Amino acid sequence: MSNKKQKKVLGRGLDALLNSSDNTKFKKETQSTPSSLEVDLNKIQVNPNQPRTNFDTTEIKNLTISIKDLGVIQPITVREIDSKNYEIISGERRFRASKLAGLNSIPCYIKGVDNEADILKMSLVENVQRVDLDPIEIGLTYERLINDYNLNIDSISRIVGKERSTISNYIRLLKLDPIIQSGIRDGFLSMGHGRALINIDDKKLQLEIYEQIISSKLSVRQTEKIVRGNKRTNTSSTSSDVSKIYIDATNKFEKIFDSKVRLKENSEGKVSLTATFKSINELYLILKKLSN
Repeated sequence: MSNKKQKKVLGRGLDALLNSSDNTKFKKETQSTPSSLEVDLNKIQVNPNQPRTNFDTTEIKNLTISIKDLGVIQPITVREIDSKNYEIISGERRFRASKLAGLNSIPCYIKGVDNEADILKMSLVENVQRVDLDPIEIGLTYERLINDYNLNIDSISRIVGKERSTISNYIRLLKLDPIIQSGIRDGFLSMGHGRALINIDDKKLQLEIYEQIISSKLSVRQTEKIVRGNKRTNTSSTSSDVSKIYIDATNKFEKIFDSKVRLKENSEGKVSLTATFKSINELYLILKKLSN
């Protein structure tokens, strides 16, 4: 898709989502360029349906420092609850950082939205279009658009300007064991690792391979190789169970060395072993033990 077409898709995404005769007034307001107003921070409350659930403390602190130096460059978007109070549609991080920075007010775009469903839809779409949501948050957001608003993948693809396959891959991540999902959210492994693990139906085996990815710092390619090995095992009794070899070898070496051990495979299939010892004397004692 060209940049010109991509911009066109994203530009009409919200309009496509809220395309009904009941929200004509709302559409007209979103199509015009809003002007921002300074709003007292004490009059603003967070959106309980905010798609983002992870707020990185370090990022908030860095944003706070930036706001202290430069102010809030990009206004947040809110809707008016009553004449004295507002609710955030998007921009909760800027809101939080502004409070930490000691500001009394923040620039806001005020949207004329009254329908709760439209508010949630707008919040979901704006957050999906952000690039800093983690893969699980994005998958959950897509799932909510499907389950809560009866949208299909084609509709979501048109709204957020993403390929159908991309949307499906995010949603499939939600089939992973919750522990693995947490690992993706916390950055211990990538979406690529998660996509490889989805192909393992056994949740227990998923977790075993997940632990191996963390302990041995396996690449996505190495993880895919382990997964392929397990899939072959299910269909052929003569195929080797690659992941169990990794896990078993790691556990045995760690028991012998009484130390964390890392197994790493290069592109040629050669495996190296790395272990850390407290001192040369400790290594000598282990070698002596092995020789006996």
